[in-house]
Amino acid sequence: MTAAVNEKLLEERLGALEAAHAWSPRVVSRLETMVRSGEDEALFRINPIKFAADKGIGETEAIDLFLHAAVLGLFEMNWMLLCPLCGCVTESLGSLNRVHDHHHCNLCQTDLEAKLDDYIAVTFTVAAQVRPIKFHQPDDLSPQEFCFVYSFAPEGKAPDGRVYHAFMRDAMLAVEYLPPGAVTRFELDVKPGTLIGWNPLSDAGFGFAVGAAAAPQDEILRMRVSEDACDPAAAKIAAGRLVLEVENATGRRGVLGISLIPAGIDPHQRPPLRYDPFLSGSRLLTSQTFRKLFRSQVIEATEGIGVHDLTLLFTDLKGSTELYERIGDLNAYSQVQRHFERLLDVTVRHNGAVVKTIGDAIMAVFVAPADAVSAALAMRGEIERLNHARPARDFILKIGIHRGPSIAVTLNDRLDYFGQTVNIASRVEHLAAGDEICLTEEVYESPEVAGLLASCAIQRDQARLKGVRQEVAIFRIQGAT
Repeated sequence: MTAAVNEKLLEERLGALEAAHAWSPRVVSRLETMVRSGEDEALFRINPIKFAADKGIGETEAIDLFLHAAVLGLFEMNWMLLCPLCGCVTESLGSLNRVHDHHHCNLCQTDLEAKLDDYIAVTFTVAAQVRPIKFHQPDDLSPQEFCFVYSFAPEGKAPDGRVYHAFMRDAMLAVEYLPPGAVTRFELDVKPGTLIGWNPLSDAGFGFAVGAAAAPQDEILRMRVSEDACDPAAAKIAAGRLVLEVENATGRRGVLGISLIPAGIDPHQRPPLRYDPFLSGSRLLTSQTFRKLFRSQVIEATEGIGVHDLTLLFTDLKGSTELYERIGDLNAYSQVQRHFERLLDVTVRHNGAVVKTIGDAIMAVFVAPADAVSAALAMRGEIERLNHARPARDFILKIGIHRGPSIAVTLNDRLDYFGQTVNIASRVEHLAAGDEICLTEEVYESPEVAGLLASCAIQRDQARLKGVRQEVAIFRIQGAT
């Protein structure tokens, strides 16, 4: 049975959501249906990419839908740091401002480093004022719900395709909360293999080797759990009946799950999980909607947060100085702003975001190289149409594109990018002649790019760029044939 919905608040905020954007038909109504009738688990940490697939809408529109819904108070945004080995949500943070790249998985007892495009995921949970769900009060969850829903990301899949926490649940013998200062008794039937104790709240875990020979009588083992360890943490026990008496020596409630890993399987030797598609932090930062609606969310990590693979596009206007001289500063400024509006529109339509303008130039960012190249071709066409409406061909665009690793940072209270990939992309733009798009080899060799350039004349050059030791291969896109 679903919880009561605050009808007045829901109607107000859905009305504001309807008016916020020109949505495709029935998009908002599908969201409303989920809020009203979805199970609590379905409204907790919603993955917009999965929502888009399930509801048959575009991914970009789904992301925009949840961003607008979050700014209107229908949903809360969650930034999650994920463990690549077990799918555990090591931290769930309310805003980008609190996100960092070094974290720790208690289940794996491993220090981790996350990048914006690998193990930093963004999800959305229905606002408690609109519809309270049990996951708003994690302290009231059952131990099973806390361990297997609240503490894991369902996108993490084992090699056989199962959700990883389902594997943990199948192997589980018991899971219980540990009251502070109390002794909790577990009575277990154990078979040969490895008996592991795990705890999503701390490093207090254990691993007991279970022998093949059965014990002649019940075995009793007493254990003390501190803030970060179990004593004993390792032991050899016999198969059969085990009575485990666990003392929680801390001043707060803990939780302990106990699973049996069958003989022949090493619990420490497991491949990284495969994650189903989710909204990565990197993709969200390439959303113009996010940059517009959540301007106050910036990266406060001192050294920024890394991105494995990002595509950067720079443009500039050739001959803009002469334009200002010929038609005057006020008129020229107005015309240049029109050109910026066209470039922004093209960037957004191709799943990118404009990071900043620099004089008469823009810096834009994309997750996929093909999106950047598609945007560049569309920009050139858009500027040509702008010129057709003018007595002179005033706007001559130069474009450079490069991809590679980068660092997302905050500069001048704005989300920005830093590093050699940015430097190269900027310098590649400087190599471009008027009406020309210059790509580096890293962009040109992306599989999806070849089809986009099938009708274009392409010239390959070698160039030396300042700050780069080796010559760089440059592919000049000189126009449609």
